Amino acid sequence: MTDPITSRAQVPSARRVVVKVGSSSVSGVNAGQIATLVDALAAAHARGTEVILVSSGAIATGMPYLRLDDRPSDLATQQAAAAVGQNVLIYRYQESLDRYGIVAGQVLLTAGDLENPTHRSNAQRAMERLLALRILPIVNENDTVATHEIRFGDNDRLAALVSQLIAADLLLLLSDVDALYTRPPQDAGAVKIENVAFEDQLGQIEFGGIGSTGVGTGGARTKVSAAKLAAASGTPVLLTSTDRVADALAGEHLGTWFAAGTISA
Repeated sequence: MTDPITSRAQVPSARRVVVKVGSSSVSGVNAGQIATLVDALAAAHARGTEVILVSSGAIATGMPYLRLDDRPSDLATQQAAAAVGQNVLIYRYQESLDRYGIVAGQVLLTAGDLENPTHRSNAQRAMERLLALRILPIVNENDTVATHEIRFGDNDRLAALVSQLIAADLLLLLSDVDALYTRPPQDAGAVKIENVAFEDQLGQIEFGGIGSTGVGTGGARTKVSAAKLAAASGTPVLLTSTDRVADALAGEHLGTWFAAGTISA
C-alpha cells in the first residue's frame, strides 16, 4: 500500500496511474501525438509505475476509411466507424510502443459493464493480471456494440470508473486545453483554476462547448464531472493538455489539480 498522492510533485512516485486521452488529441491531424504520448507513458512505465491508458478515438480514426468528413450522427455508422477505427488505433499505439518493448492489451468496456457485478469482477481481474504481467492496458468504450453509451463525454466518466476499479493513485485527464478555466479560455476574462478542493462545487465556472476539432464528445463539464467522481473515491485528478503529458507525469506544476476526498477505513 502506497501513501496517497496529494500533490503534483508526488506524481512520479504514484504506483498506479490512469491516463485518459481524447479523440481530438490522437486522431486526424493530431495522430502524430500518439508517439509523444507513448514516450511519456513509457518513461513512467520504466520507473515502475503501472500505467493504464483510456483512449478515445475509435470513431474519429475510422471516419477517413469510411470516407466521412464529419462525425456520423446515426448509431449504425458510428458503430461501423468504431469497428474500423479501433483496429487502426490499437495498431498505431502498438507500433509506437514497440520502440520501448512494451506490449499493449486491448480492453473494451462500456460504463454499463462496470455497473454489472459479474462484468466488473471480470474486468478487474483481467486488468490486474495485465498489470502484473507489465502489459499496458488500453481501454476504450466498446462503441461497436454500445447504444446509449455513445454519448457526450462518456470516456471521461469511463476513465473515472476505471480509476475506481483498479484503485488508481492518480487520474490524469488530457485534452486540448492546458487546465480548467472559469470560462472558455479563449473568452475575455477567463481565469485559470490551479487547484480544486474536494468540497469546491465550482459554481463560478461558465462551461463552453466540446472542444476545437469537432471529433470529440467531451468538454470541460464532463471532465469536471469525471474528476469529481474519481476524487470521491479517493483518487486525485490532474487535468491538463496532451502536449504536457510528459511534464505532468514528471511532477511539474501545471494544469488543474482536483484533491481527493478522504476514504474511511
